[in-house]
Amino acid sequence: MRIAILTSSRADYGIYKPLIRALAGDSYFHLSIIAFGTHLSPYHGHTVDEIINDGFQVDYKINSLLLTDDENSLSTSIGLTTIKFADFWENNSNKFDWVFCLGDRFEMFAAVMAGLPYGVRFAHIHGGETTLGAIDNVFRHSITLASKLHFVATEAFADKVKALIDEDDNIVVSGALSLDNLADIKLLSRDEFLNKWNIDLAIPSILITIHPETVNAAQNHLYIEEVISALNELKDNYQLIITMPNTDTYGSVYRNAFKELEKNDPDKIKLIENFGIQSYFTCMKEARLMLGNTSSGIIEAASFHKYVINIGDRQKGRLAGNNVLNVPYNRVAIINCVKLVESLKEEQSTNIYYNGGAVDQIIKKLKSIS
Repeated sequence: MRIAILTSSRADYGIYKPLIRALAGDSYFHLSIIAFGTHLSPYHGHTVDEIINDGFQVDYKINSLLLTDDENSLSTSIGLTTIKFADFWENNSNKFDWVFCLGDRFEMFAAVMAGLPYGVRFAHIHGGETTLGAIDNVFRHSITLASKLHFVATEAFADKVKALIDEDDNIVVSGALSLDNLADIKLLSRDEFLNKWNIDLAIPSILITIHPETVNAAQNHLYIEEVISALNELKDNYQLIITMPNTDTYGSVYRNAFKELEKNDPDKIKLIENFGIQSYFTCMKEARLMLGNTSSGIIEAASFHKYVINIGDRQKGRLAGNNVLNVPYNRVAIINCVKLVESLKEEQSTNIYYNGGAVDQIIKKLKSIS
């Protein structure tokens, strides 16, 4: 069976990795990897190199992003990505039996929409979820409607996909694919992490990942002011490890603010462009808590029994466990929530996104269909 993987960023590649490993190691499948989006951007770490360094072959590279990040630039990037993939599918659509797409990014949306006229059969991972505070919500549901095969994380998401596509065939409740990494990846020791990143995880740390709000995007200048004010207080008691944001509307506003924060206090502020999944999970395990608005805090942190302070509306509506505490973009609210977490007992809830291993269920479904 000829399988292609569409990967547009470090984030979706980290989720895909256990599936890519399984497909590459099974002679039943012929695997192709299609890299595009921020994978090819030096500004974002040129993370296509991570795929290659992991021992996988990148068969196709499609470059279509602009460096600027205002509303017009993102709209233009959607159009440019669609045009680039129109040419790609024209020449390659008949080479694949199934093409995997993941999540809700605008780049993924454009690649999938371009394949519709060519009858490309898409298999969507992480459909049925809701993020009312992000325009990604529209992209995710559109990708679901364009796909013929669906691997969702929970029964609730399966019900949403059924409602969207008006049928219940080819929907598999696989659980969250990224959680399979926990079984496959050996985490680093504190010494190994220190040698690799020059960051001492013995110091009380907060792992921070904050992306721009894409609904009411013009407010991002105000949001980042509240965040930076809170971080300037938190750094007195914590080492702040910040992973840099995605390419979204006004992402540079956040990037520039974080760089200035690091410049003023490099001993307490650590900026990372791309940890890779092994180091990211190691940091998540060792950190006292997580802070930000990333889906990894919602989906993966519970497996490490970590409290997550979720800021703003980007993840609004996404199903979350008891470890997630929600606050607005407000300095006082953020600081008070950190103090609350400090007073709580160790988090022990189970991860609602785990369903026994997603890779096995995906492989089983693929082998059962033509």
